[in-house]
Amino acid sequence: MTKKIPMRQCVGCGEMKNKREMMRVLKPAEGPIVLDTTGKKNGRGAYLCMTKECLHRARKNKGLERSFKMAIPDELYEKLEKEFDEDVQR
Repeated sequence: MTKKIPMRQCVGCGEMKNKREMMRVLKPAEGPIVLDTTGKKNGRGAYLCMTKECLHRARKNKGLERSFKMAIPDELYEKLEKEFDEDVQR
């Protein structure tokens, strides 16, 4: 029997992909929204493809706002973009 691969939907492009190929954006019960690089932290998660294009699409179509049911300030998107750049370079 083969092991089931966990699939998640990108809030940017809407494509279903393997969870491990995606970046998790996390909204913990307390504190600010962050990138969860381990994928194991507690809180509400939303997934994005590892491309800047999907981050821009999520911003445009308010994918993260819908996932977290809250308004997301521009500063947060800019912070996510910086973290995104750092993660992709690793």
